[in-house]
Amino acid sequence: MPEATPQSPSPARPSASASPAQTRAQARGRGLGFWLMVALAIIVVDQATKLYFDHALTYAQRINVLPVFDLTLVYNQGAAFSFLANQPGWQRWFFTALGLVAAVIISVILRRTAGRQPRLSLALAMILGGALGNVIDRVAYGHVIDFLLFYWKDWYYPAFNLADVGITCGAILLVLDELLRMRKPKAA
Repeated sequence: MPEATPQSPSPARPSASASPAQTRAQARGRGLGFWLMVALAIIVVDQATKLYFDHALTYAQRINVLPVFDLTLVYNQGAAFSFLANQPGWQRWFFTALGLVAAVIISVILRRTAGRQPRLSLALAMILGGALGNVIDRVAYGHVIDFLLFYWKDWYYPAFNLADVGITCGAILLVLDELLRMRKPKAA
């Protein structure tokens, strides 16, 4: 008579020992690991594009792509809009520490929301990836590599990079998420 082999639970059904939070995360398939991979993907694409433009262009070189958009190579020692860029160097470590503290806080919040709030989790993952992408630049080079330049006639928006795009899109999504959550009727 053949021996009975124990049946493993179906991958579609969570195990009986899983917590409700784990069950919800498994059901949606987007736990903390997924959102950290989203952040990592942003970091990888950001760093690859920065390295490409840092080697393909000379400093301040511009390549016109559209009547309102150029590719360029500039270095930003400050923060957004070159804030504090003219300081003697302390800002490098200040913004590095600020980025790392933000990354820790975002990671804690992401751990708590992963699987339950996908829109919020995406926003946080985008901000996390962007923040760490710029932290890597500050630590490795002492400045952030920017290469996207939009302008209209004599008006120029400060050059930026894909990490900045991730931070900005994540912040917009964060506001949108909050507005949509405020519109939901509260459970009694």
